[in-house]
Amino acid sequence: MHVSLDGFVAGPNGEMNWIKVDEELFEYASNRTSASDTALYGRNTFLMMDNYWPTAADKPNASKHDIEHGTWYNKVNKYVVSSSIQSDNPLVTVISRDMKGQLETLKNQPGKEIIMFGSPGLVHSLLELDLIDEFWLFYNPILLGKGVPMFGKIREHLPLKLIKTEQLKSTGVVCMNYERVR
Repeated sequence: MHVSLDGFVAGPNGEMNWIKVDEELFEYASNRTSASDTALYGRNTFLMMDNYWPTAADKPNASKHDIEHGTWYNKVNKYVVSSSIQSDNPLVTVISRDMKGQLETLKNQPGKEIIMFGSPGLVHSLLELDLIDEFWLFYNPILLGKGVPMFGKIREHLPLKLIKTEQLKSTGVVCMNYERVR
């Protein structure tokens, strides 16, 4: 998840034009997605992703990132938490009720990591349900002042352990991996 230094994942109107992306970030992200075979999305993020990625690799001027991520997107299982959308795609499962039970079942299945992109509202819900094991955060060198907060309201302390930090030289983005301490 991309985050401003003051803890926002989007501007007040959902703007994300402040996020710094380049080939170095795309390479880092590609390494992360290759460790996963399942993607989890909230409704808005899924609709945005599904509008672009299924055909991104097929475009005549597709970048290396578009080809790699589009190929990954088209082969992984996608779970979408939403009560208002439906999908007939066999790789898309919509979770519209008993989110905690369905996600706990999903987490206990064999396979690679489950990765979640964006979806700050879903992050807030998953924190309340104690269903997040790790955070991969991309801190961008900017202060937004206001916007959509990364963490909303946390009811109690949530201890984390820093596992990995890497600064991307070209943009100054700092990638941080935290693990939940249980």
